[in-house]
Amino acid sequence: MSMVRSFMLAAAVATTAFSGASAQKTVQTKVGDGGSPHVTTSWTIGGATISIAYGRPYLKGRPEAALMPNGQPWRTGADEATVITSDKPLRFGSIALPAGSHTIFTEPGADSWKLILGKLGKEGQWGTPYLPELEIGRVPMKLSTTASPVEQVTYSIDNVGATHVLRIEWGRKSATVPFTIGG
Repeated sequence: MSMVRSFMLAAAVATTAFSGASAQKTVQTKVGDGGSPHVTTSWTIGGATISIAYGRPYLKGRPEAALMPNGQPWRTGADEATVITSDKPLRFGSIALPAGSHTIFTEPGADSWKLILGKLGKEGQWGTPYLPELEIGRVPMKLSTTASPVEQVTYSIDNVGATHVLRIEWGRKSATVPFTIGG
């Protein structure tokens, strides 16, 4: 079975297994030039439809520190900038995002990460170099260790009452940040 078909089957199984708990749906959109699958993951939560479009690079035995360098903005995916789209305003800490599309970058650190939210300069905007003039703001993320290594970058949203938690995992890193819907 090809890698693409295996991925699509795994995504379908994961979507089916977790659809009741998180109303999550993942669709592969393409494979990038470097071989990373690109997906759009969508959720319907708190009266909002939220999606994140991103490339899912593989670790392939490479050291995490080389791929997620401490103290440097990272597109937190592969190829194009990672994009979050919502039909309702979202609030991450002190950052209020209006409904629409915005970029997600992170700044990894040894003990914590920062979520960097930005303006989408143009459709298909590349993820490198980082464009500081498009930055809206940064909020701290809590960093923990995954139970087992995560081979591909994975975004998820956990529901915690009226608050929701954006989770980004890769390798042994799990970075989370709470957010609310409605600005």
